[in-house]
Amino acid sequence: MFQIFTEFSDYLVFNLLGLQPETKLGDAAHFFVEDTSKIFMLLIAMIYVIGIIRASLDVERVRNYLAGKNRFVGYLLGSTFGSITPFCSCSSIPVFLGFTSAGIPLGITMAFLITSPLINEVAVLLLMSLLGWKFTLLYIVVGMSVGMLGGLFLDAIKAERWLQSFAAEALKRGQNQQAKGIEAHQTPTQKLTMKQRHEFAKQETIQIFRRVWKWVFIGVGLGAALHGFVPAGWIESHLGQGQWWSVPAAVLIGIPLYSNATGVIPIMESLIINGLPIGTTLAFCMSTVAASLPEFILLKQVMQWRLLAALFVILLTAFTLVGWVFNAFSPYLLG
Repeated sequence: MFQIFTEFSDYLVFNLLGLQPETKLGDAAHFFVEDTSKIFMLLIAMIYVIGIIRASLDVERVRNYLAGKNRFVGYLLGSTFGSITPFCSCSSIPVFLGFTSAGIPLGITMAFLITSPLINEVAVLLLMSLLGWKFTLLYIVVGMSVGMLGGLFLDAIKAERWLQSFAAEALKRGQNQQAKGIEAHQTPTQKLTMKQRHEFAKQETIQIFRRVWKWVFIGVGLGAALHGFVPAGWIESHLGQGQWWSVPAAVLIGIPLYSNATGVIPIMESLIINGLPIGTTLAFCMSTVAASLPEFILLKQVMQWRLLAALFVILLTAFTLVGWVFNAFSPYLLG
């Protein structure tokens, strides 16, 4: 299926542009054109298809459903909902406030908030096509596990006391409503016609594409630079032995950076191709997506510094442990 993109890249880069495949520039340009065209096609097709499926998804109903669930079931459902909704940090915050207003425990809400930027349907599809089903399954399991365990820990330390005052008050009101048997903000579900679903999916495709296309260019561009200009074997010789310190170093390097899951995947692919261990690569990319400075600046709107610090420590610890564990099992994860 994807052979057409290789042939298109060969024609554009080597025939029309006249670059030589054995040169660094030619290799990098070919990588950029092939991955960009492939990702854009997948983006447009799959966002539309999933938009059709999501057209009848009622966030209010999901929120009310979560509010009445067992705490541990709630962690799983919150993380699952986060993984299937294409929210970035800024768009997750209104949903975060909606969850607190419904009286949903903070841990369940945080399971959603942690998982949402790490996993989305576009990232899963791209990982499947670029790196195979084993890595994709690993990505999903790890992302959801981090979200669920993070939520469990934050509930255990009663982290809701570290919400900003307006968010804490909204949570308290929602919990009082639950205690009285009132479903918060209940709204009727309206069934959409196929034409309305098409319009929803079309607008969803346009909006998401506008939001992520620049990250595709940035991510593929950095991946192409790594692929074409980093000397063969350099990453493998310096970081490819899976040294214990390389994983926390990769996590710390990722913090000042920012990308979303879509943009970071081509970088992930290129790092692995160039010899960086899978665990170190995963730790770096998860840090870039979910523990970056821009992410925490946005979260400061709804959290006090203590909660931000607790979340920060949870994420860095989780990503480091993930890197170490999967470096040990890396021979079984690719292919």
